[in-house]
Amino acid sequence: MRALKTVTFVYDTKEDRILAAINAGHPEAWSCWLTRRLVLTLLERAAEFISSTSALAQRAPADFRGEFVAFERDAAIAKTAGAMSNTPADVLKSSATAAELAERLTISNLGDRFRLELCGQSGGGAGGAPTRAELQRILQMLQAEVAKAGWLFAPAKSQAAPATDATAPKPVRH
Repeated sequence: MRALKTVTFVYDTKEDRILAAINAGHPEAWSCWLTRRLVLTLLERAAEFISSTSALAQRAPADFRGEFVAFERDAAIAKTAGAMSNTPADVLKSSATAAELAERLTISNLGDRFRLELCGQSGGGAGGAPTRAELQRILQMLQAEVAKAGWLFAPAKSQAAPATDATAPKPVRH
């Protein structure tokens, strides 16, 4: 298993998956495709996990825990902003070519750090121990790609017709 040092997420419309490029452009690079089901399950569970492992949120009154979690997330994003950089498109293209399908993504609490592991169907993988702020940045980056993919939006519903009088003639449609 490779040591996770950097991660880049990119939504690919052709694949309808998110590419996770680990250590892109370096000899220890590895990449995998994250499916909609895996990512949405992760993000759903991660929000609760981050909240339940936050010492700040646990000390806050129950009515304000959500605000404390949001504050902690915003502070983490600000703290990690300097570590952000762009990965060249050609590097991402070669990462996509070599990517395998992700089979498992796990996050566990190690106290002041977390264990993050990605495992692929072909036996490849990467893992690291990001800080709380780094983990929140990683989750925010993944959330941004989910938004680009439109995975959180329900299918568009047709607009409901205005209420009509029950005795009025009903419109006919073909």
